[in-house]
Amino acid sequence: MALIYLAAFWSLGVQVLGLMGSHGILPASDFLHYIDQNYGAKRFWLVPSLCWLNHSDGFLLFLCWGGVFLSILFLIGVMPALTAFFLWVFYLSLTVIGQDFLSFQWDNLLLEAGLLLIFLFPHPFRIHLKPTVRPSIIVVWLLRWLLFRLVFESGMVKLLSGDANWSHLTALTYHYWTQPLPNMISWYANQLPVWFQKLSCVILLGIELLMPFFIFCGRWGRLIAFFGITGLQLLIILTGNYCFFNLLTIALCLTLLEDEHFKFISLPLEGSLSRQRRGVREGGIFFKISTCIFALFILLISLTLMAASFARLPLSKPLEKLIVAVNPLRSINNYGLFAVMTTERDEIILEGSDDGEHWLPYEFRYKPGDVNQAPRWVMPHQPRLDWQMWFASLGTWRDNQWVMALMERLLQGEPSVLHLLATNPFPLHPPKFIQAEFWEYHFTDFKTKGPNGPWWRREVKGLYCPTVSLRQ
Repeated sequence: MALIYLAAFWSLGVQVLGLMGSHGILPASDFLHYIDQNYGAKRFWLVPSLCWLNHSDGFLLFLCWGGVFLSILFLIGVMPALTAFFLWVFYLSLTVIGQDFLSFQWDNLLLEAGLLLIFLFPHPFRIHLKPTVRPSIIVVWLLRWLLFRLVFESGMVKLLSGDANWSHLTALTYHYWTQPLPNMISWYANQLPVWFQKLSCVILLGIELLMPFFIFCGRWGRLIAFFGITGLQLLIILTGNYCFFNLLTIALCLTLLEDEHFKFISLPLEGSLSRQRRGVREGGIFFKISTCIFALFILLISLTLMAASFARLPLSKPLEKLIVAVNPLRSINNYGLFAVMTTERDEIILEGSDDGEHWLPYEFRYKPGDVNQAPRWVMPHQPRLDWQMWFASLGTWRDNQWVMALMERLLQGEPSVLHLLATNPFPLHPPKFIQAEFWEYHFTDFKTKGPNGPWWRREVKGLYCPTVSLRQ
C-alpha cells in the first residue's frame, strides 16, 4: 500500500500544474471559487480538502510531494496509523478538487482502502510497531469485504448491463484495441483467434462472479480466491495500462493469505511464524469498540449501495440522507468497469496552424496518434490527460468543455500544459488556430505490420469541434 500511494502521488505530482494549477486546464482555484460562491458554509463538507487553506500552485505541489514523503515514512513503518491518516487526507484533498482528471474508480478505491488502513494498526502514536503486533482482525475482514465487492460488482455490472458483447462472449474481441491505453502485448493479444477470446471471456466472468465467494470459505478457499483473482489482475497488467488499479487489487488479495500458507518455505521462517501467531493483538478497549462501530457503519453503507445498485431496492429517507452525507469522502463506493464494451476507437487529434491551411499535429505521450508508434508501457503511472482524451472521444466537445479549455491553453502556449504532451510543433510561438480532428483507429494484423510496418491503421471521420483561435 505504501508503494501504491507512492506511485499515485508521484504520478500526480509531475502533472498537477498542467491539469489543475493556476494556469492548468481546469484550475482548482476556479473550481473552489465556484463552490464557495454557490454553497457557502457547506463547501467544507461538499469538497473536503486542505486546499481551502491554500490553493496555490505551491500548495498543490506540497500535497503531491508531501504524499510521496509520507509514503516513504509509511513504507519504513514510522507511526503507521498516523501516517496512513495523513496519506488519506492528502489524497482526498487532491481528488475532490481534481474534477474530470481525478474521477476514476481507482482513485476512490485507493481512498477506501486507505481509510481502512488507518484502523488496521493499534497505537497510532507509536513510532514503530513490533513485528509481533498483530493487526485488527476486524479491519482485515473489512479489507476482504472490499475485495469481494470490487471483484463481484465488476462481474455483476457486465451481466446487468444487457450488452450483447458480454452475453455472446465477444467482448474481448474489441477490448484489446478499444481500451483507453493499450500496450504492445495488447496488439498481440488482439491477434488471437475468436474461440480463444470467447474462452477468455468465460474465464474472466467466472473469476469475477465466483471467486469472490471463496473469500468466505475458510483458509484454503481464500487461497484459491487469491490465486484466481491475482492471476486475472496479472493478465490485465500484461495486456493494458490501468495505472495502480490492478496493483491495488493485488494488495487487497494479500489479505487472503495467512502465515500457515508459508510454512513449507523454510524451517527458520516457521519459527518466525510461530512467534507471529503468538503475537498480541494490542489496543485498548476504546480502540476495539471504535473499530467495531466503524466496521458496522462500513457494512451498513456498502450493503445499502449494493442493494440499491443490483437489486434496485428503494432507499429509506434516513439511509439516503446518510449516503449523500458521506459521499463527499469518496471512501465507501460502488465499483465495476466495462459494463458496456466499446466497439469502436475514435481518437481526437489536435492540430495547430499559423495560417488555417497548413496543420501540424500535437503528439500525446501515450495515447495513439502516429500509427507507426508502438503502444507504450506506462503503469503504474497514469497520464491523466491521455486517459481523459479517450473519454472525450466517446461524446462531443459540448459534453467535454474541458477540451476547449485545453485548446485555449495550447493557443496561449502554456508551458505546464505543453509539458503533458510529447511534442510541441510550435516551439517558437503558439499557433494562431487549433482544430481537433476525429479519426477512427484499428490495430493492424501480422501481414500489414510485418517487421517494420504500422501498429495502427486509421481513417478520418471529420472535425471533433470547430476550429478555434484566441479573441483579440
